[in-house]
Amino acid sequence: MGIFSRSRDIFAANITELLDRSEDPAKMIRMVILEMEETLVEVRSSAARCIADGKEMRRALMRLDELQSSWTEKAELALSKEREDLAKAALMERQKAADMADGLRQEIGVIDGTLKDYEADIAKLQGKLREARARQNAISTRFESAVTRAKAREIMNGNRTEDAFSRFEVLERRADFAEGRADALGMTGPKSLEEEIAELRASESVDAELEAMKAALKAKGK
Repeated sequence: MGIFSRSRDIFAANITELLDRSEDPAKMIRMVILEMEETLVEVRSSAARCIADGKEMRRALMRLDELQSSWTEKAELALSKEREDLAKAALMERQKAADMADGLRQEIGVIDGTLKDYEADIAKLQGKLREARARQNAISTRFESAVTRAKAREIMNGNRTEDAFSRFEVLERRADFAEGRADALGMTGPKSLEEEIAELRASESVDAELEAMKAALKAKGK
C-alpha cells in the first residue's frame, strides 16, 4: 500500500508547479526523476512478486480441483460397496477441498486486481518519467543558452571589452601618426629662387665643360 501511495503522490504532482516553487529547477527535476525511477523499480518488483504468488496459487487450485475429483470417486466407490459412512466422510473431505479452492479463487482475484493496478501505475509512472526527462532536457538547454547569452552580453558590455576597444583606438592613433610621419619624410616642397639659379649655373658649367671636351676631341682627331 505504501508503494501505491507514493505512486499516487507522483501522479498528482504537477512538475511545472514543483519547478516554479524550486530555487534550483535543475536540481529539483533531478530529484523528481530519481524518485520516479526508484518508485518504478519498487512497483515492478512488487508486480513480479504478485505474478509469482498468482502462479503458485493457481497451481494449488489445480491440485485442489484434482483432490475434489478424487474424493468424489472415493465417495462413489464407498456407496457402491454400501458404505454410506465412508461415502459421507469422503464428501466431507471434498467439501473441505472445495472451500479451500473458493478461498484461493478469492485471493487470486485480489492478486489479479492488484496486478492491474500495478500495470496502470507502471504505465503512468513511465509517462511521468518521460515528461520529467523531457523537461530536464529542455531546462538544461535553456540554462546552457542563458549562460551563453550572459557571456556574450558580458563580452559586449563588460569593462574588459571597453578596455580592449580603448587600446585599439590608441593603436590606431599610433598607426596614423607613423603613416603621417612616413608621408612627411617623402614630401618635397617648391624650389626657392636661389635653388633654381644654382641649378642654372650648374647646368651652364656642365654645358661649358661638355663643349670643351668636344673641341679637345676634335683637335686631337686632326
